[in-house]
Amino acid sequence: MISGQYAPTMGTCLTQIPRPVSNQIRPQLTGGSKSELTGYIFGRMKSELNDVPAQTAAGSTLPLVDMIKDDEEAGTYNPFENRKLTHPTTDMETLVHLLKGSLGSGILAMPLAFVNAGLWFGLIATVAIGAICTYCIHILVRCSHILCRRAQLPSLGFADVAEVAFLAGPEQLKKYSRLARFIINLFLVIDLVGCCCIYIVFVATNLKQVVDHYTHSYWDVRIYILMMLLPLIALNLIRKLKYLTPFSFIANVLIGAGVGITLYYIVTDLPALSERKAIAEVQHLPMFFGTVIFALEGIGVVMSLENNMKNPQNFIGCPGVLNTGMSVVVMLYATVGFLGYLKYGDETKGSITLNLPVEDVPAQMVKLMIAVAIFLTYALQFYVPMEIIWKNIKGNFNEHQNAAEYTLRIGLVILTVIIAAALPNLGPFITLIGAVCLSTLGLMFPAVIELVTFYEKPGFGRFNWILWKNVFLILFGVVGFVTGTYVSIMEFSEHLEEV
Repeated sequence: MISGQYAPTMGTCLTQIPRPVSNQIRPQLTGGSKSELTGYIFGRMKSELNDVPAQTAAGSTLPLVDMIKDDEEAGTYNPFENRKLTHPTTDMETLVHLLKGSLGSGILAMPLAFVNAGLWFGLIATVAIGAICTYCIHILVRCSHILCRRAQLPSLGFADVAEVAFLAGPEQLKKYSRLARFIINLFLVIDLVGCCCIYIVFVATNLKQVVDHYTHSYWDVRIYILMMLLPLIALNLIRKLKYLTPFSFIANVLIGAGVGITLYYIVTDLPALSERKAIAEVQHLPMFFGTVIFALEGIGVVMSLENNMKNPQNFIGCPGVLNTGMSVVVMLYATVGFLGYLKYGDETKGSITLNLPVEDVPAQMVKLMIAVAIFLTYALQFYVPMEIIWKNIKGNFNEHQNAAEYTLRIGLVILTVIIAAALPNLGPFITLIGAVCLSTLGLMFPAVIELVTFYEKPGFGRFNWILWKNVFLILFGVVGFVTGTYVSIMEFSEHLEEV
């Protein structure tokens, strides 16, 4: 935890303030004069690689300093020069991390997205959605830079950006600052726990294909899901992120090799373009939207990457790390989706690896390699929601904290296995997570944060173009949220009726 200091006047150096406030009660921002209400903001926080904030939703351990409302005056503070990083990352290292965070199992679901969009519409729409998602990340990072200068903070995480924006925004929104932090952390937890469930289904489904081919047992996929419970518990009792690094390296090697072999199968004996639909039925488009958003969205890691850069000003520059990385990601996802659907058509499954010929040994190796890789990746995906939850509740355990944390870990793993066993249909599951969590985190929240940040200074521009642009982004996210959720629930219902 980071201990804080109280700064009674603006401009006082935080390192020179003597009086600690680790036990002080945070000032209430629901009443009082405007000068009193606008005079406080959270102070410096250490950015962590997994984007888990040091402060909790129940109360801040960070110092309080005066808020600078004038951007010209705030411009004298350079947050980049005040970041104290032990091992800052270079632009190239950040690019590699961005690609690693964005290129996951979602790429294997892209051909299914094209099934629900059509060959050419899917290609155009994937590029368009990728551009919108990239722009929303730009919004979030740019707002973070502005708020860092105003609050004289070196860096902010995703949830911190929302909280500081509301505290620095209109008077009537200040009282919702901690609610904004809580909602973003809540959606991050739901998103990442949902991804863990998808990983379980993914691994079990691929294992089932290989085992069925050799044993002819044809067990229900739920049996394979339940068989994974004890290995998952053992793996996720590892509490230190550094001890998971070897698993991450192995997973990256296996995924790279598996995707390479998969592409070989895909590009062999491709049918004519005319054999595939150019555009799918309208009612299937929400499934496409949810799948693409799930596959493309890496907004949960971008603030951590930017906060740990040696030259953070290069993150959203031109061409910039973000533009370069997302261009590569969108190109790869569009290519795999286009070629995968062209190859297998309407027979495309939730993961393109499931379409590979099970009788071929290389195809069997692909299924096993990617299954092992995703199994190992589960521990890394599990780490972030576990840290968010634990840091918010560990204050309730004065004694036996280790036992409480291990119990929480085991309980959370069991929960993901139960959800996966209850909803083993991969396609609608991916759409549901993409529609519910990532349309909010990746589209709606950045737009809302920019509106609050720009409300007073510098304003919404000529003809309020910033306002209308963000209204469009919010509505786009809402439509994706509602339609994607509805269609995925209907798909689940049909699947349950068939069972």
